[in-house]
Amino acid sequence: MKRVGWIVAALAVVAAVAWLAMRDRAAAAEYRLVPVERGDLTSVVSATGALQAVTTVEVGTQVSGQVSEILADFNSQVKKGELIARIDPTILQQAVRESSADLEKAQAQASQKKWAAERADTLYKGGLVPESDYRTAAADAATTQADLEAARVALDRARRNLGYTEIRSPIDGVVVERNVQVGQTVAASLQAPVLFRLAEDLSRLQILAAVDESDIGKIRPDQEVEFTVQAYPEEKFRGKVSQVRLQSTTTENVVSYGVVVDVANADQRLKPSMTATVEFIVARAGDVLKVPNAALRVRPTEKMQAQLASLRQGARAEGQRTGDGNRKTGEGNRWRSRGDGQQARGDQPGQGMAIVWVSEGKEIKPLRVRTGLTDGQETEVVSPELREGMQVVAGVLQQQSQTGSSPFQQQQQNRGPGGPGGPPSRVM
Repeated sequence: MKRVGWIVAALAVVAAVAWLAMRDRAAAAEYRLVPVERGDLTSVVSATGALQAVTTVEVGTQVSGQVSEILADFNSQVKKGELIARIDPTILQQAVRESSADLEKAQAQASQKKWAAERADTLYKGGLVPESDYRTAAADAATTQADLEAARVALDRARRNLGYTEIRSPIDGVVVERNVQVGQTVAASLQAPVLFRLAEDLSRLQILAAVDESDIGKIRPDQEVEFTVQAYPEEKFRGKVSQVRLQSTTTENVVSYGVVVDVANADQRLKPSMTATVEFIVARAGDVLKVPNAALRVRPTEKMQAQLASLRQGARAEGQRTGDGNRKTGEGNRWRSRGDGQQARGDQPGQGMAIVWVSEGKEIKPLRVRTGLTDGQETEVVSPELREGMQVVAGVLQQQSQTGSSPFQQQQQNRGPGGPGGPPSRVM
C-alpha cells in the first residue's frame, strides 16, 4: 500500500508540472509578439506607366505610289536627311516632263503676244489702228504672261512631288517601327500613311505615369522616383519628375493626372513601351525604430482595457499637474479614446500618438509612442522607453476565457480596418 501511495504522489507531481507547463505555454501563446526593429522607412506614391522615347517622329509620304526600295529596317541608326525609302518615281517623272513642255509652250506664246502688243502700241501711236485693237493686244500679252507664271509653278510642284518619292529621315535617331514592304502601294490622297516611326535618342527615355487625384498633391517637379519593369523584376531604376500635367483623364469615375518622369538609359536596357511600376518618393526616414502596423491596431482584451484605464488616469493626473502649460499648448485636448484602446490625435496622416503593448516577461504593458513616417507596412515609433529588440504585441491569439471567443474569431477581429499591412492608427 505504501508503494501505491508513492506512485499516486509521483503521478500527482507529474500532473502538476504538466499543468504548469501547459499554463505557461498558453500564456505565451496568448499574444503574437514581434520585435522592435531599427532601419530605414520610405513613404511612396505608387502608379503605373509606360516607357517612351523623349522625341518620337512618324515618317510618312506626301505622294502616292508603289514602294520600290527600303533602305532602313527595325533598329537601324539613321542620320538627318538620310534616304530610308523610295516610292516608284515613274509617274511623277512623266509629270515633270509634261510640266516642262507646258512651260516652254507658255514661254513661246508669251513672247509672241508681247511682240504683238508692242507692234499694236506703235501703230496706235501713229494713228494706224483703232484703240480697241491696241487694248486687245495688250490684254493678250498680260494673259499669256500670267499663263507663263502658272506653268513655272506647275513645273516646280511636279519637281517637288518627284522629290517626295525619296523618303528621308527628319532627325538623327533609330527606327523603332517599319510599316511597309517593297512592292506595297501607299495612298496619300486623304491622310499621309506612316511608313516609319523614329525615336530620336534612346539613351534618354520618359515614363508617362497616371497618378490618382488623391495622391497628385504629393507629386512635384524634380521629385525622386524609383521604378521596376517586368524584364528586370529584381532591379530598381531611378528617375526624376520633369512635369506634372494639368490635363486629367477619367476612367470608370476615377480621375488621374499624367506625370512625366525623365529616365537615363545609357546602356539602353530599357525599351520603349515597357510597363513601369513607379514609386514616387514622398519622404524618407533613416535609422529609426519601427514596428509593423498591426502592432498599432491591436484590439485589447478586458485585462488590457483595465491597464489602459489606469494609463489614462495617470495621464489625467499628469495633465492636472501641468494644466497651465497644457492650456497654452493645447496638449490637454489632444487625446481622446478611440474605443479600441488606441489613442488618436488630429495631426498629419501617419503622424500622431498611439499605444503599443510591450512584453515584459509574462506580462504586457501599454506604452504611449509618437508615430512618424509609414510605408504602409511598418511605421516609425518614438518613445524614451522603447528600444530596439523589445517585443511588442502584434495580435491577440487567445482571449481570456470569459470572452467566449475562439482564437480564429479574435484573429479575424485583429484583421479589421488597419490590420496587418493597413495604415497605422493616428491620434484623432
